[in-house]
Amino acid sequence: MKKPKSVNSLEDLGRVRLSKSFFMRDFLYSEISNFFGIPNIPDNPDLAIEAGTRLCTELLEPLNETFGRISIFSGYRSCAVNQTGNEKNLRCASNESNYAGHIFDHRDPDGYIGATVSIVIPWFADRYEQGTDWRAMAWWIHDHLPYSSLCFFPKLAAFNITYHENPKREIYSYVNPMGILTRPGMAGHEGLHSEWYQGFPKLAALKN
Repeated sequence: MKKPKSVNSLEDLGRVRLSKSFFMRDFLYSEISNFFGIPNIPDNPDLAIEAGTRLCTELLEPLNETFGRISIFSGYRSCAVNQTGNEKNLRCASNESNYAGHIFDHRDPDGYIGATVSIVIPWFADRYEQGTDWRAMAWWIHDHLPYSSLCFFPKLAAFNITYHENPKREIYSYVNPMGILTRPGMAGHEGLHSEWYQGFPKLAALKN
């Protein structure tokens, strides 16, 4: 698929179904794009679709099936949108750091594909507001899904979740206790952590 250059071709891109519950259009909304009038359109739609499909099928669909509807707060960013967010200190890392991250349509410097999305799980946000530790969701995902990285934020228990061909298996948080929760080589990285998420639903089998 060529980069869209008309409303009709952009609509066609948005209609691409990435998984049972998600379409490419779900990932194209951007406050930075809207506010500054910068199109949030992939340069390489086929690569964005490939990475987005893996993100959805391997990570988002299992979460959606298990916990109910998830909300996407920040998905795909074009290079122009991400660069503007970085230059204006709007919590966007550099383009190079976001290749195979929020910039779905560029491989990382090692040639791997990947995709990052910021999400809120309302089921968990309600429990977080009532005092449930963010680490409960972090360890649940760690034990059940093939994520590459997670990063948790204070508002609504939102977090970034990343698919990557060469997963890091690393969890970071801006919520207390801040910093690295786990990465390969750290104590407690291996094994299960079910004591953290008692009362959570079991991983749901995906339905066609």
